[in-house]
Amino acid sequence: MNVRVWVDGELVDEKPSVRALDHGITVGDGVFETAKIVDGRPFAIGRHNDRLDRSLRGLGLPAADRGRLQEGFDAVLAEPIDFGRLRYTVTAGEGPLGSDRIDSPLTYIVAAMPVARPEPTTKIVVVPWTRNERSAVAGLKTTSYAENVVALAAAHEQGGTEAIFANTRGELCEGTGSNIFVVVGGELLTPKLECGPLAGITRALTIEWGREAGIPIREEVLPIDVLDSADEVFLTSSTRDVQAVHAVGDRELAAPGPVTAAAVAAFTAASAAGRD
Repeated sequence: MNVRVWVDGELVDEKPSVRALDHGITVGDGVFETAKIVDGRPFAIGRHNDRLDRSLRGLGLPAADRGRLQEGFDAVLAEPIDFGRLRYTVTAGEGPLGSDRIDSPLTYIVAAMPVARPEPTTKIVVVPWTRNERSAVAGLKTTSYAENVVALAAAHEQGGTEAIFANTRGELCEGTGSNIFVVVGGELLTPKLECGPLAGITRALTIEWGREAGIPIREEVLPIDVLDSADEVFLTSSTRDVQAVHAVGDRELAAPGPVTAAAVAAFTAASAAGRD
């Protein structure tokens, strides 16, 4: 896959490198970030680092060593990547075979690889499982991603590239690795963070830059069945940017619609100007 991997100070690539008793392996006790690489540089890395620390704090772990992370970034990006994915993970370090922790240094993992640029439109599938908006880890980007793996596989079986969750109250929440926006009556809406989605970096930039461009955008509590009637739908994520949705299950939509196109234009213009 042409992946470059750095672990705790060493460029290891495919060499075994993480301890079997690392708590990130045994119980998923860790957090991660995924940033887009453009022209050899990670996009919005300051915002990603801040969110990483928020996730660590939510797990009761200390803030990450930014210098240590930068060492990893420099190692995996020494050979520039035109467009790709930077994935970096911080775990609780070595732990017991259970949920208790011991006093251990954090484990730092940084990986990078080139990826294809996103398609302009995509299909999504609503899955029957829910996000728990009252979970102890709601809104945290943790390494405990098994439910996302199951949901995304189900979406793939139906020809989709993303699975969409409701929360336990039947409200629109998020995708496995993306945030979701809908257009209703000409107004652009996205689920409030209290509904349980991750506070996506691209989500936040889409709201900020869209409002600056004069697009009315509102965070709202929305029923999951808004997807049955919304005029437009789009996803946001680090490697999708703003991606129009041309199908929700069997329901087809014209994509990109005019509001989506305006959001894409605002995001593209601001990001091209180098704004973090």
